[in-house]
Amino acid sequence: MTANTPKSSLSILALAGVEPYQEKKGEEYMNEAQLLHFKKILTAWHAQIVGEADRTVAHMRDEASNFPDPSDRATQEEEFSLELRNRDRERKLLKKIERTIKKIESEDFGYCESCGVEIGIKRLEARPTADLCIDCKTLAEIREKQIGG
Repeated sequence: MTANTPKSSLSILALAGVEPYQEKKGEEYMNEAQLLHFKKILTAWHAQIVGEADRTVAHMRDEASNFPDPSDRATQEEEFSLELRNRDRERKLLKKIERTIKKIESEDFGYCESCGVEIGIKRLEARPTADLCIDCKTLAEIREKQIGG
């Protein structure tokens, strides 16, 4: 792994136990090897999130106590609330990962949903669920900022 690889890319790749994909000269974009590479990354990421959710449920079950002190009870409820919010975000991410795996299986992965151009190996390694190329994503973010305020 190189020093200039983004940290988020490193953590996702490390999680899957894979090295960054080394493109070969003249290699076709999103060939079988590349699709397999990304499917492995996404499958490992999915398994890690599911494992975290299982651990959260077990932790909340084990830690659920009826503290006599109201401030202790409030602290525990706040911790549980934060944990559940994180799990809800991860639940949404799981759905996105599952959709992306289906796109890989139908060989519709790696192309921008807006303009159809190749998203690129490096961008997909940094964000395997990306469905827009960097230009379309930038435009979408600009539009969102304009609408949002």
